[in-house]
Parts: sequence; C-alpha cells; structure tokens
Amino acid sequence: MNVSQTLETEEDLLTSLQIKLYHPQQCSKGMFSLLTLGRRIRQDADDPLRMGRDGQTCIFALADQKVSRKQLSLQAYRTPQKQGMFFTVQNLSKKGRLVVNGTGLEYLERLDLPDKALVRFGEYEMLIVRESGEAKGSFEVQLDVLEVSPFTETCVCIPTTNPVMDTGSDYTRGLMSREPSECDETLPYLT
Repeated sequence: MNVSQTLETEEDLLTSLQIKLYHPQQCSKGMFSLLTLGRRIRQDADDPLRMGRDGQTCIFALADQKVSRKQLSLQAYRTPQKQGMFFTVQNLSKKGRLVVNGTGLEYLERLDLPDKALVRFGEYEMLIVRESGEAKGSFEVQLDVLEVSPFTETCVCIPTTNPVMDTGSDYTRGLMSREPSECDETLPYLT
C-alpha cells in the first residue's frame, strides 16, 4: 500500500463551524438571499470570517440595510496548551452591540467562543456549534436558516414542583401537624 494512501488528510479532519441563522422577518425580506446555505465551505484558518452587508469585505453578506457593513468577525486560533482549533468572535459594528451567550461586546471587543454559542445582533440570532478537528490550515463552515429562534431551542427549562399554597385544606393540614417531628428536650413545648 502506498504511504500517501495511509496518511490522514486535512480534508478528513477539518474543524467545522455549524452556523444556524434566524431573523423574525426572514421569509418576507430575503435577508439570507446572498448566503450559500446548506453547503460546507472551506475557509483558510488565517483569514477572518466576516459577516455584514458589504459583499466585498464580508465572506457572508446579509441583504439588510439595518446590518453594519462589517458586523462581526470569527477568527480561528490555536494554543500550545490545547489540541484543536478555536475561535474568537469580534464586534466590528460601531453602532450595534453584539451579545454572545449573554455577554455584550462593544465595538472591537472580542470573546472566545465556546463549543456552542448563541450570538445576537439587532434582530438576528445565530447558533454557532464547533465540531473539533485536527487540521491546522483550514476549517469548514456551513450556514443554515432556522425556522424558530435558537434562543427558544437552547433555553434550558428546569422542571419545578408547583408551590403548595396554604389554603387550609385537609391536605395542607395533614402536612402541617401541630406536633414537632423532632424536639429538643431542654426547650419547653407550647401547645
């Protein structure tokens, strides 16, 4: 067997960013019409991935006048302490604020992206999910549109028990007996 056939290639091990976009008026306004949706796009790791309305400087252009020319940037990086490729998100908008998992970013502020992040700007919401790979020179991106807000999909709801209201019913009287279940023999008992 040839040595080149046994080596793993970068194509097999690319880090992947799944970006799922949502806007409440996406159907009527066609704001995602300039994007390549549902297809994996290979990106050089040393080039920032920009999103905004300027199709000349942004790899992902949004057809919306309310979006800044350059809205945000995703930049790949590596560290000597950890294996894999990681990403930062930077707010490139002078007018709008970028919110990442509840943390607000002003102009030129950046934040490390966790493996799963909810990014908001204006009325846009993006769910970004990173799948780790071993390639060092490039990564892949796939854009999709969500029908519902990713915020409602990612909201973790903790089940709670319904509070019991003291209505004086037999049920609550049974729970609240007049006698203590434990008592301290040194304290006087009042009836």
